[in-house]
Amino acid sequence: MRIELTTVPGSPERPNEDWAATALPASGQGGTLVLLDGVTPPQGDDGCVHSVPWFTARLGGALVELSGSRRDLPLTEVLAESIRRTADAHRFSCDLSHVRTPQATVVMARWDEREIEHLVLSDSVLLLESTGSSVRALLDDRLDRLPPGSLATEAIADARVRNKEGGFFTAAADPSVAARAVTGRTPRAEVRALAALTDGASRWTEMFREGDWAACLEVLHKEGTQGLIDRVRALEDADTERTHLRRSKTHDDATAVYAVL
Repeated sequence: MRIELTTVPGSPERPNEDWAATALPASGQGGTLVLLDGVTPPQGDDGCVHSVPWFTARLGGALVELSGSRRDLPLTEVLAESIRRTADAHRFSCDLSHVRTPQATVVMARWDEREIEHLVLSDSVLLLESTGSSVRALLDDRLDRLPPGSLATEAIADARVRNKEGGFFTAAADPSVAARAVTGRTPRAEVRALAALTDGASRWTEMFREGDWAACLEVLHKEGTQGLIDRVRALEDADTERTHLRRSKTHDDATAVYAVL
């Protein structure tokens, strides 16, 4: 089994808000992958005394521990319990009802000799490559289906669509959001490799249109996770006219995990 993980902050002046980890059992019969993209809050009060990296580290740690030790629990229950545990860690010091309480996108994959389970919440992506080399992108596309103008400003997004019915969902302080995740199972024998990308790394395909998801996975196979992120950074630096970047930050935190099973 080959597993690679690279994470690069968007700016050296800001802490990296992404978080990722993989775990393999001593028996060698399976594994688990967790990737989080922390949501950067706007300047001002978010109701919490803790940082986004504090939140993603605690949520991610709980996800890895539970997905590995409680294989009897489906990933939705693993996510719900992990959100509950993380909320309990700062429930009495912070306003967890605040719309911008620390939150994150979530990608999870868990496999054994029989099948691969997956869970995707919000705009990070999980790629599965079949033994026949076709690539399937597992996406939560609710952000792409929002009514026009829903993301015009942060205030509008917070009021109308963030963690709201008809909008989009992230892992914050409400365990019930786990039921909103995109989930499924794939026979293990049908999958050769998988990859998880935060949107800072998936820009190669989603923003710059350098290739489809199959081409993106080929870059990971040939150049590794660092190679993909290096390509993204080069494209960002070259877009001086902001043809692709537009209102986006020039560099975002970028994390990629690649596993050949």
